[in-house]
Amino acid sequence: MSKYVSAADALKVVQSGNRVYVQAAAATPTALTKALADRAGELRNVEVCHLHTEGEAAYANLDLAESFHVNSFFIGANVRHTLKAGNGSYTPVFLSELPHLFRNKIVHLDVALIHVSPPDSHGYCSLGVSVEATVAAIENAKYIIAQVNPNMPRTFGDGVLHVSEIDYLVEVNEPIYAHEVAPFTKEEEKIGEYIASLIEDRSTLQMGIGSIPNAALSKLVHHKDLGLHTEMFSDGVIDLIEKDVINCNYKGVLRGRALATFLVGSKRLYDFVDDNPFLVMKESSMVNDTAFIRKNPKMVAINSAIEVDLTGQVCADSIGTRMYSGVGGQMDFIRGASLSEGGKAIIALPSVTKRGESRIVPFLKEGAGVVTTRAHVHYVITENGIADLYGKTLQQRQKELVRIAHPDHQEAIERAFSTMK
Repeated sequence: MSKYVSAADALKVVQSGNRVYVQAAAATPTALTKALADRAGELRNVEVCHLHTEGEAAYANLDLAESFHVNSFFIGANVRHTLKAGNGSYTPVFLSELPHLFRNKIVHLDVALIHVSPPDSHGYCSLGVSVEATVAAIENAKYIIAQVNPNMPRTFGDGVLHVSEIDYLVEVNEPIYAHEVAPFTKEEEKIGEYIASLIEDRSTLQMGIGSIPNAALSKLVHHKDLGLHTEMFSDGVIDLIEKDVINCNYKGVLRGRALATFLVGSKRLYDFVDDNPFLVMKESSMVNDTAFIRKNPKMVAINSAIEVDLTGQVCADSIGTRMYSGVGGQMDFIRGASLSEGGKAIIALPSVTKRGESRIVPFLKEGAGVVTTRAHVHYVITENGIADLYGKTLQQRQKELVRIAHPDHQEAIERAFSTMK
């Protein structure tokens, strides 16, 4: 009997009360999640859990609340509305620990929906651009349903599985979710210059997606012998790898290879990583493990924030009481970089929001979450400069952070802090 079936037939294994894990980011298997949503009339109380996903999350429609409840381990824009509407929840967890929740049966799984490359001549598929916690999900779910796509790049590392490990295969031929590289603003370019000024030759980098990481990477063309050990990366690294700026020759972990757990970028990025042994994709329990991260000399962690208060507390997951994203891997890498020999932990953000509100604040908003504590951060960077917080008193931090706030807000921030203190 062939394992190749329609999406509708494959999703018949899902029963009321089940918990379903969905592979994340650019590998989101949307054909499968749509087929799951199409069964809403037959199902009740199915929990759909995942990290950030791309595309339409049809199961998150409030009209289907009796059938599906969304449990986000990291909140994406396509399901953010569910927390306020009541058909969604958020589970705070470090990305490094999410696989352990599955393996230790703290979060049991019934079905895993994944997205793979077609089997090769030996019967092996690849999870391609997103490994994260999916390997642990595959090992612990009762049923594995794979969306099989010839456009999925084949990557090396933990995301290689034999077709015998999959219960049902659903063929699709669709582009992988892609994000084109956006031009960066003059503020982002300035932040990138400040970040680059802190990076020494033979450093190992961790950075996320977006204009600020790409701006920083664009300023590194004259550096030498950089490494890459990062939760994820995007297009900004390609030119540096091709110019031999990033060669990973001085890393402490997987020397000579770049290391990541998921990727999001343009088609150029996906073509670059396809069948490329320079890149190794490993599970987040390894990539984000502080014990591994700290083994890289001069580890530089570059992360962002929603707001930073004048003592150095970093809110990166909520706007006040409203959950916006998640803990993710920020603390994994901030701590790992801090413990690395010559390492640097950097928080980089524009000084104001799109509405002109200051992101350097006297106090975090009521209900805001502290993702990175005031004791962990080394540097905070805006377009106005670098605040060096490491080893500084609260009074010294206040001066450093006011200095890099937007000039229009500096006096008000300092006055509010002094009054409340």
